[in-house]
Amino acid sequence: MTKVQDMTSGGIRRSIMATAGLALATFGGAVQANPHPWQLNMERGASTWSHVPYDLNNISLWVCVVIGVLVFGAMFVAMFRFRKSRGAVAEKWAHNTVLEVVWTTIPVLILITLAYLATGGLTSWADTTGSQMTVKVTGYQWKWRYDYVSYMGKPIDKVGFMSKLDKQSDDTRQLDSGMDPYAVKVGDEQTYLLNVDKPLVVPVDTKIRFIITGGDVIHSWWVPALGWKLDAIPGIVNAAWTNIKEPGTYRGQCAELCGQDHGFMPIVVVAKSKADFAKWLAEQEAASGKSLPPPAPIDAGATTAAAATTPPG
Repeated sequence: MTKVQDMTSGGIRRSIMATAGLALATFGGAVQANPHPWQLNMERGASTWSHVPYDLNNISLWVCVVIGVLVFGAMFVAMFRFRKSRGAVAEKWAHNTVLEVVWTTIPVLILITLAYLATGGLTSWADTTGSQMTVKVTGYQWKWRYDYVSYMGKPIDKVGFMSKLDKQSDDTRQLDSGMDPYAVKVGDEQTYLLNVDKPLVVPVDTKIRFIITGGDVIHSWWVPALGWKLDAIPGIVNAAWTNIKEPGTYRGQCAELCGQDHGFMPIVVVAKSKADFAKWLAEQEAASGKSLPPPAPIDAGATTAAAATTPPG
């Protein structure tokens, strides 16, 4: 019996160490920053809130790793150390109350803890109070419309536009176009199917409320760097917020299958400094005012004549 116990304890230690080493080798390098080829983990994101899902993902991952190490470690020990050919004799007992209470209580506590953390993150993400800017996002097949509603307590007048796949990507994706997708770039960045003709421009260090809806079918507005995605549903208005920390270009996609060109409606968010955004917004407001046709002049004489010729009652 002592010999079997020694073999068991030694086997357990070696199994745990080997499995832990494999887990570290697999997941230890999965970290941070912007998306890159062969990235294994989520990106930390660029907003003040995006670290929340990143941290929750890592906590959940390591909980699963630890559980996997314990469960599969125990299973392999039982299979190889306690097989009949090594002289192991099976115990004969019906149950162990203490053990059953332990392996029921621990998973329940783990689930309650994860649910508590996730609920706290979701409630903070859904709280749009104190927003300094509001943007309405409407999904269409297969493009997005952005309407700027307000900024710093002031309404924004007539600033809105459609945003769709850029022409270079659209031309390249056509059947028998003969164009090289790898040649579609913005600077050194490959942007095939990832760029748009008109990006959404927002300021940094500003709490921005997004009100999101759909104009035809269900879409989903998703920019990974912001840490969330939200469905755009016809007849329903969903709301979320972000506060981007650093200027930059952040790309996303529609994340809900919405028809034949679902894969061709990217999202691009350009974050500017507050000064640069204020300048951009002023230019857009001025341009929208100029683009409106002036009201037609009223011919007072014609109006009087028309009134005079109108039969009474």
